[in-house]
Amino acid sequence: MKTQYYTATSIDGFIADADNSLDWLFQFGEEGGDMGQEYNDFIAGVGAVAMGSTTYEWIVQHTGLLDDPTQWSYSMPTWVFSSRELPRVEGADIRYVSGDVRPVHAAMVEAAAGKNVWLVGGGELVGQFTDHGLLDEIILGVAPVTLGAGAPLLPRRLTTPPLTLVEARVADGTFAVLRYEVGAKATT
Repeated sequence: MKTQYYTATSIDGFIADADNSLDWLFQFGEEGGDMGQEYNDFIAGVGAVAMGSTTYEWIVQHTGLLDDPTQWSYSMPTWVFSSRELPRVEGADIRYVSGDVRPVHAAMVEAAAGKNVWLVGGGELVGQFTDHGLLDEIILGVAPVTLGAGAPLLPRRLTTPPLTLVEARVADGTFAVLRYEVGAKATT
């Protein structure tokens, strides 16, 4: 079981543009184009999901989820971190939480039942898991675009020890896929 941050990023390190939009990514298709099969393989190993409120609100706004809860695409339990009240989706296994990520991570690991925990984003939430040594892997689909500004990939310094590159490859000629192990003693 691993806790993984799997996301798409621009070459210059942004996961959303300055307007919190993912339109730059969806030019490659709804599932990230060539990354579609990559995503399907990844999600098959996931047993629990965590995301921040901005990510959740983007999903709600762009899928029509409140009008049609069947648009919720995760079959596994999902934790949404927020310090404010968010719209609720009927029938989905979504747990709204706030505060320290450590006890929530423990509950997620238990619910995942041996599968991986996926930190969807955003970068600040992933940073909180990283601060407590709870992130094992970062998997990036690097898109061939630059955004110049926006939501940073991971607004933390991870320098000692440095991340360990364990895989680098091309996904169907469009995305660079980079997989890094996060050192147990990484400092922020």
